[in-house]
Parts: sequence; C-alpha cells; structure tokens
Amino acid sequence: MRFSRILNTPKMRLVLLAPAKCYVPQAFREARSDHERHERLLQEMQQLRGSVYLKDGAVEHWHLTKDGRHRSSEDHDSWHLLAIDEAGHIIGCSRYLHCENTISYSELGLQYTLTAETADWERQLQVGVESELCTARLRDLAYVKVGGWALNETIRNTAEGLSIALATWGLAQLLGGCLGIATVTRRHSSSTILRKLGGSSLEINGVPLPPYYDPQYKCEMEIIRFDSRVPNPRYREWVNRISMSLLSTPVICGNAQPDRWNDFGATIAIANRGDYVPVLVGG
Repeated sequence: MRFSRILNTPKMRLVLLAPAKCYVPQAFREARSDHERHERLLQEMQQLRGSVYLKDGAVEHWHLTKDGRHRSSEDHDSWHLLAIDEAGHIIGCSRYLHCENTISYSELGLQYTLTAETADWERQLQVGVESELCTARLRDLAYVKVGGWALNETIRNTAEGLSIALATWGLAQLLGGCLGIATVTRRHSSSTILRKLGGSSLEINGVPLPPYYDPQYKCEMEIIRFDSRVPNPRYREWVNRISMSLLSTPVICGNAQPDRWNDFGATIAIANRGDYVPVLVGG
C-alpha cells in the first residue's frame, strides 16, 4: 500500500477533538476554540459508536442514550481522532486518554471491565499494568488508554480504516511518547491490526495475559500494550509521515481559548531508523 493512499485518502479527512481543560502543543497549527462544534462532533462521534456497537451486538438499546449515543465517562477527558467523509459525516473514530505516569492501577478503571473474570486473572492484570507504570516512570513517559475505536462498515479493511489506527499512534508521538494499554475486541480483526502496528500482549513474568470474554460487549477481548516510540518497522515511516500531517489537521477545542504548550515551539519525537530525533516546529 502506498503512502499516498494512507495520507491522502479521497473519502475522508481527519479532525482532532482536544480534551477539556487541555494544553494543546503549539506545534498544532490549526487549533481553534469552538465549543458548539466540539460538542456537536463529540455527540455525533458517540452516535457512530452507538450504531456500530449496537449492530455488532456489543451493546443493547438500553446502554445508549435516547438519541443513540454511546457515552463514556472518559470522553470529555480524552483526545478523539475523527474521520469525516466528503458529506461531513463522521465515519470512524478512536479515543486517546492521556494519563500521568503517577496514576495508580485503581484510578485507570480497568478492573470495572473485568468483573466476570477470576480473581487470579485480575491479579495478573494488575501486576502487568503496575509493571508497565513503573517502566513509564523510569523512562519519563506518559501512560495512556486507547479505546472507543469504531468504523463505519464502508471503511473497514480499507486504507481509510488503517489510517485512523496509524494516526492514533502518530498522535502519541506528537504528545511526547507513551506506554499504553488498549482493551481491544477480536471483532473485525481489531486486535490483529493493533498487533501488526507494533502492539503486543501484556505479559506477566514473560507469560502473555490470555484473552477474556466480556459479557457486556458479548465478545472475546484482548489486553494489548504498546510503546509509541517503537512501531513495527514496516509502518514506522507511515507513522512518522502521519505525525507530521497531523500538525496541520484541524484541532477543535471546547475551551474559550485553546491553552498552549511552549510559546516558542514544541519538540516532537519522531522515529528515524529506530532513533528519536528532536524536530523543532511551530514558534
């Protein structure tokens, strides 16, 4: 697949929604405050998730709002990558919750998704995540939760669908790099795609944490961990190029004014032959 098919797809364009009370890096040149548009896009994104999850049998009607939205308590605190088609409709999305590496396991809320699993399985999850948090602190990296991935069936298994996953990885690099975790369904090869990009099973003493059945979403799920600094070498250049393209992507903020990091520019870590080279942009 050519870079041009990933970066310049004719069917869609990317838009970023910034979290509430968020500092937006100066490097994002197209950041704008527009509370009304932010709320409208957030609600439309929740409706897309609701319709996709309902059709998949992952949720029931009573899980959704009266207007069909699938809401999460993390939505307002997260970045959202939106894919918008030529008619202006959202056809794909993913959620990126940036956390400080000082966050505790209990604050991540992972235990609430695993109530049907054995106590031993949950203890293994906690040990694995706490080990990742320790590594994030030692390497001075953020820790993130990625989720809320939903694609209109028209872009599943296409370059457009793949570009959302790649752009989520690129966003992580632009925000300074991270270790992260994703609770990913096996439906529509979602977990397979994340593994191809560089994700892997969360391990405890070298033993992968096995998949589990989620009774709420009625499907098998996997816990995938990833390091944004080391994508699969096959996709590294794609991630780098998408990272750079995101700097001119519209960023919609819900605040009265977009708060900014670094008035004199932002240092962006971009992979280059396996190393990370500071690139000064903005200013």
